[in-house]
Amino acid sequence: MKKYVAEFIGTLWLVLGGCGSAVLAAGYPELGIGFAGVALAFGLTVVTMAYAIGHISGCHLNPAVSLGLWAGGRFETKELLPYILSQVLGGIAGAGILYLIATGKPGFELGGFAANGYGEHSPGGYSMLAALVCEVIMTFMFLIVIMGATHSKAPKGFAGLAIGLALTLIHLISIPVTNTSVNPARSTSQAIFVGGWAAEQLWLFWVAPIVGALLAGFVYKMLAKEEN
Repeated sequence: MKKYVAEFIGTLWLVLGGCGSAVLAAGYPELGIGFAGVALAFGLTVVTMAYAIGHISGCHLNPAVSLGLWAGGRFETKELLPYILSQVLGGIAGAGILYLIATGKPGFELGGFAANGYGEHSPGGYSMLAALVCEVIMTFMFLIVIMGATHSKAPKGFAGLAIGLALTLIHLISIPVTNTSVNPARSTSQAIFVGGWAAEQLWLFWVAPIVGALLAGFVYKMLAKEEN
């Protein structure tokens, strides 16, 4: 149970910190942090949680990460559903807290609420195909970094930094395309509050990250199988 609580708290922090930076700070007049600031915020949530709960749950914070680690032989099948449920619920809780904070400002409009989308709901107007390819490849590379940084032969103590920086880079690349998901729990949490188009397009932000993660898990297992 401690592992599941840790995943809940960690994913809550990821959504509150990452999406919160986008909703509350990115477009603030004169003081807005912009895309780069949002990218860094997402990376910082992972770095901070990696050292806070990594020793408890492994700090997955993402259903795609759990599935990718499973495909790579690093995670037990029996743990998949409890982890994914904890992550989704944590993300929803983080989005709920963000909503309560954001609506405390007079004149607040929900808008996209940092939801993920393609077509007219892509920040840069990118197509569904572009979004699909981007999310698959970004998640694939994210899992390659995760599996490499946490391998038994990797330098100890630096995994959190490598993974957090990788997520920052992924956001710098893909915020204009999809507003960056690579995480079904993060996408679900925002789509629940936005509804409408965000809920209709949510399928892509489950399918693409999971496909990318599973491919990465199988590939990395072939490249550098963990020694028992």
